[in-house]
This record gives sequence, structure tokens and C-alpha cells, in this order.
Amino acid sequence: MSGPTRRWVGTSWKMTKSRAEAEAWARRVGPVEPPVGVVPFVMPGFTMLDLVRDALGTGTAVRLGAQNGHWADAGPWTGEVAMPMLVEAGVSMVEIGHAERRAWFGETDHTVALKVTSAQRHGLIPVICVGEPAEVRAAGRSTDFVIDQIAAALADAPTPAEAVIAYEPVWAIGAEGRRPEPGELVDVFDAVARRWPVGEAIAGVLYGGSVDVDNAAELLGVPGCDGLFVGRGAARAEDFERLVEIAGRA
Repeated sequence: MSGPTRRWVGTSWKMTKSRAEAEAWARRVGPVEPPVGVVPFVMPGFTMLDLVRDALGTGTAVRLGAQNGHWADAGPWTGEVAMPMLVEAGVSMVEIGHAERRAWFGETDHTVALKVTSAQRHGLIPVICVGEPAEVRAAGRSTDFVIDQIAAALADAPTPAEAVIAYEPVWAIGAEGRRPEPGELVDVFDAVARRWPVGEAIAGVLYGGSVDVDNAAELLGVPGCDGLFVGRGAARAEDFERLVEIAGRA
């Protein structure tokens, strides 16, 4: 199988940053020209989407994403944000199914599939988060668990190639996450690549979980890894810029 045509480097800010901090980050990162083939993206909180969009600037290479979206185009869904609203805000990518949302907000494989279908229907690229908890890995079932999650998410997708997979093992994410060894990730990436070849079925498979500038290069060296989805390790604009540079050299 040939190598990926794109390297994705993205960050989700979760529930962090003031508007002033968000604007400063975006103003610094927006003008940066990424290496050829590298696609940077950022996912601020909903209240900052317009601010970050404008601060990134016209013609920026950095894509704007959202951290969630609802499957319904409109309706009595208090507290939710519809995909058409995201499009109107200038968003081109949307994160779906993060482990935190599955654990705390009732996200299921079924709702993930509904959201993926809605996102694609409105021209958004879904970033589908998958990953096994520690007990599943300990039982030797990581690959099957992740494959089942992806298959469920893409079950009704109208155009699977316009989806990005973010493999984020639950045991590796968050402040208490364990830093992975690249060898621990090989089997999952290999299984996903065999089932969904990049460019034919999906746009890329990213790794997320305890990523920073110190281990980015070795993680990008895992066969089948097409990029990184980073949290705290990209909170500073200068670190995000370095991650983009590292991806260009990978």
C-alpha cells in the first residue's frame, strides 16, 4: 500500500482557553505555511469559533473544526448545535465520539453513526474518535474493539472517504493517560489499514493520546499513522507549529 498523500495535525482545546488566549493562538498560527501535504486543524469551543476563524485570517491553511455536532438539522434539542450551524460558522471538520463524550454524555455507536452521516451530508469531514479502555487492551481485544467501533460509525456513511479516524486509546488520553510505546499501536493501525485503505475508504488515520513534540516523530513512524490529534501538547501555539513541522519531516 502506498503512503498517505496527507499528514493531518490537529488539536482540540476541549473546555479550555479564554477568548483572548484563543485569539492570540490563532493569530500566531494562522499565517504559518505548513509543509507540503500537511493539513493542520484546530477545534476550539463553540463560543470561540467565529473569533478563531477571523483570527486565523483569510487564506489560512489551518482548518477550523468543532468538538461536536448534532445529527438533526434543527429542532427541540436544547443545548445542542446542528451541523448547518457549524457550516455557517465556517467549520469544515467536526469531532465525533470522543471517549469523554461516550463516558459522560451518553454517546453510543448509534449516535456516532447518526452524526457522521449528518456531518458528511453537510460537507463536513467527521473526525471519528475510537479507542479501547485499559481492560480491553489487557484482555488482548484492542484490535477487534476498535474495528467494531469504526465499522459502526461508518455503517451509514454516504461517502466514507471523507472521514478521518482518530485512534485514541482510552488508557492514553487525559492528564492521567499513559504514554504509549509505538510498538503497542502497530496491530491496531495495521488492522485498520487493511480494512479501510487510506484514499479509498477514509482520508486518514490519526493517533491521539499523550502526544507532544518529544514523541511526535516516533508516533508518526508507526506504519499506517497519517497524523496526530493532540490535546495539551498543542495548547501553546509554538508547540503546534513544531508538531506541524515534525509532520512535514515524517
